[in-house]
Amino acid sequence: MTGYLILALLGALAFGALVAFRLPRLAWSIAGAALFLGAAGYAWQGRPGLPAHPATPSTRAVAVEPEVIALRDRLMGGRFTADGAYLVASDAMLRTGDTAAATQVVLGGIRAIPHSYILWTQLGTNFALHDGDRMSPAALAAFRQAMRLAPQHPAPPYYMGLAFLRAGDFAAAVPLWRRALALSAPKSDYQQEIARQLAVLERVMQLAQQQGAAPPPR
Repeated sequence: MTGYLILALLGALAFGALVAFRLPRLAWSIAGAALFLGAAGYAWQGRPGLPAHPATPSTRAVAVEPEVIALRDRLMGGRFTADGAYLVASDAMLRTGDTAAATQVVLGGIRAIPHSYILWTQLGTNFALHDGDRMSPAALAAFRQAMRLAPQHPAPPYYMGLAFLRAGDFAAAVPLWRRALALSAPKSDYQQEIARQLAVLERVMQLAQQQGAAPPPR
């Protein structure tokens, strides 16, 4: 009944406004028709008996941590490049949970810069996120194209391994991260970071094997 009471209150407020502002009779007819249509629609489709509850978002925001962006900048040359601008736009879309828009942004970049291994790598990441944190055929194809374009660069295998890690496939992630480490510039800060992450992953794998169980999905 609360919904109907609110509807009646709105009608009374609208009537009071018509009187207070001394609007012509024509305005009364238009306002009355609008209120009548609104009331009819609410009576037809409204469900005032349902209890109130907070709205829940239909999308899942993707965490894009500053340290992740900082590592990506060191791996792939920073954000102040033509393809870097598309990464910034993609990050913004991912933060809102709109993985489809983030993917379209990167696809637009690839149309403009088709030989950018940076954009193909990000496209693989975005496809994997959009498809529910799994290595879908589209994500796999994008990562492979990135590795064809830059076979000696550590970024494509690193982010491909990260996508496998998010999908729970630790065994597939390990050789890719080993390859990324081998391709990294010696003594660079990102080489040290990849080495640290790889050591943690290998330790988790080792503990899981010792316990005779599969590694955790995340």
